[in-house]
Order: sequence, then C-alpha cells, then structure tokens
Amino acid sequence: MTPTHATASDLARALPHVLAAPKDDARADCLCFRPGFNQRSFPGRLVMTRADGIPGERWGKAPWLKLPDGSPDPRIQVSILPRRVMDAVWLDRENTPHPGDTIICDLDTSEANLPAGTLLQAGTAVLRVSDVFNDGCVKWKVRYGQAAKDWITAPGHPELRLRGILCSVERDGDVHLGDPIRKLD
Repeated sequence: MTPTHATASDLARALPHVLAAPKDDARADCLCFRPGFNQRSFPGRLVMTRADGIPGERWGKAPWLKLPDGSPDPRIQVSILPRRVMDAVWLDRENTPHPGDTIICDLDTSEANLPAGTLLQAGTAVLRVSDVFNDGCVKWKVRYGQAAKDWITAPGHPELRLRGILCSVERDGDVHLGDPIRKLD
C-alpha cells in the first residue's frame, strides 16, 4: 500500500537529493494548465504572454495575489516546481491531485541559484523569477501532509524554495514538453 504522506524523516532524507538538482538547463518534464480551481490538464504545449500569463488560466480570473488596483499580480503568472520535490511529497498519485504547477523540471530553484530577477528561457518564452515566496498554500498541506508544509518553511528552508518559484512572463512565447529551462545572462 502506498503511503499517503511523506513523514518529516522521509523529507529530511530526501533533502540532499533535492539539493543536488541541476543548476541550469532542465527539461520541462510536465506542463500543467489550470483553467479553474482544482482543474488541471497536461498539454504538450503552453502559450505564455506578458498580458495574460497563460491565456485561459485562472490567474487572469481569480489570482490569489492582486495589485492595488485589483488586477492580477504578474509576479505569480507561472510557477515552477522542482521535480525532486514533487517526487518526495506526491506519493499517492491515484488519489491525490497533481500539485498544479505550470512547469515541473529537475532544477535547483533555491535563492542562491535563481535569485529574484533571474531571467529564464522556457521554450521561446522568457520568465523572470519573482520575489514572491511560494510558501505552500493550505491545499499543499491538505494534499501532501503537515510534514510537507513544515518542510517548506522550516528554519533554513525558505531560501531553498522547496515549494518552487513564481515567475512573471517577460517575453511572449511558448513552452513545449521537453523544452529546456535555462538561465539567461
């Protein structure tokens, strides 16, 4: 029987593997399109635009972070989750939803590797790493357990960005499954 949630010990053991992720040139292992709450599809290609993020996604209709004028905050248009983190926390894949991040790739998303403002080439799109910390919402805790939530925010862990990074779209383009995710100079 597959365990539902990783324990704190499981996650502590997984941390060295997570931290050994490649620093650059990851491949988009999974793309996720989220048109509404708890809705997901996994296309082979996503269009990304500065104006609309990923056209048709819930970011444009119901973002969790807004600008003072009420419009969606562009700093949360795209989320990138490290593959090794997803594999450590998403144990019951038949009964627990996919995390819902736009791009899953085997990449070190720590502040040391990808400080806020870093530009990433994702297919033909260019993304800018946001200064908004992804602390794992209540849905992360419900889906993957209290230990997974605590792991994100434990002392010394926020700068590791275990929950991944949030990005704005800086140049329109598209990303296909398997496209490289690379740092730009």
